[in-house]
Amino acid sequence: MTYKHLSLEERERIFGFSQLGLSLQNIAKKLKRNVGTISRELTRNKTGHGKVSNEYLSFEYIPCKAQVKSEKRALKQRIKAPLKNPKVFLYVREHLKPPFSWTPDEIAGRIKRVHPEEEISYETIYRYIYSKKGRKFALWQYLTLSRKKRMHKNGRSVHRDSKIPGSISIDLRPEVVSLRSRVGDWETDNLGGKTTDKTALSVSIERLSRYTVLTKLSNRLAVTKKDALIRRLGIFPKEARLTLTTDNGSENSKHQEISQDLELTIYFCHAYHSWEKGGVENMNLRIRRFIPKGTSIDNYTDEQIEEIERRLNSTPRKCLNYLTPYEKMSELLSTLPEVTVALPL
Repeated sequence: MTYKHLSLEERERIFGFSQLGLSLQNIAKKLKRNVGTISRELTRNKTGHGKVSNEYLSFEYIPCKAQVKSEKRALKQRIKAPLKNPKVFLYVREHLKPPFSWTPDEIAGRIKRVHPEEEISYETIYRYIYSKKGRKFALWQYLTLSRKKRMHKNGRSVHRDSKIPGSISIDLRPEVVSLRSRVGDWETDNLGGKTTDKTALSVSIERLSRYTVLTKLSNRLAVTKKDALIRRLGIFPKEARLTLTTDNGSENSKHQEISQDLELTIYFCHAYHSWEKGGVENMNLRIRRFIPKGTSIDNYTDEQIEEIERRLNSTPRKCLNYLTPYEKMSELLSTLPEVTVALPL
């Protein structure tokens, strides 16, 4: 049923019935309106006037003044509705699409930084995307999972446990790592393309800054993964290399050599508990915007992988108060004593 605003005549009847002492339920029945509509009307459109004991205003429902308040509120809404503002509308449309491909959350947060006078919520953007008008432009295809229909989040089931010989369980990982309160705690994973591919993509992410390191692997051997991690994470100072969390994949069997070379401690998730390294799992979903599932990693050059890495690290994140991972990591490294690192961007 389409909602219809209360008219002045209805407001006068509400006033009259309330003066007669009718309950909200009875007033709603007589006007054929929802009782919540009546309650909300009497609450939000009261008018304050005069003083009581020089301390309190007296509030009273007056139909004609309630009508004026309602009309002013409607006018303000029409003028300031975010997506009716051309500046906001164009900003949203531009940053949803490539080359930005930002999420509604990132757009809503970032616009307040670059245009402090403007504001829009991520929910408003989602509703527009899935509205009848928004569907005409198929904007859903630019979202992370490109769903035609908006879905609810579901939990995951828990499975059995196992581990790589010599590994250290995530149960022994310091609690400070979970708090994301310091720089230097990393997570890593391999992102595959086609099942027949020999190649893979090594994805490593720093938990606090969400700074991401991508490396194309020529094969899925443990020695290749080891060399990639040592080379890429080795550019960071020791103070920014404290722990590394990974899964039980065979590519991580050289973990002791990685730990020794990088001077950090490696912790392993429980088997089939990928959410225990949720930062890198979330990043894998973001990477799927650029490398769709089932696409061969062979099709991407090292230069293209570098460009994807740059895009990820220059996208504002809500969890960083809409700073980019590059900005956040640079900020964190600047606080370390006598450390100068040129981050690739």
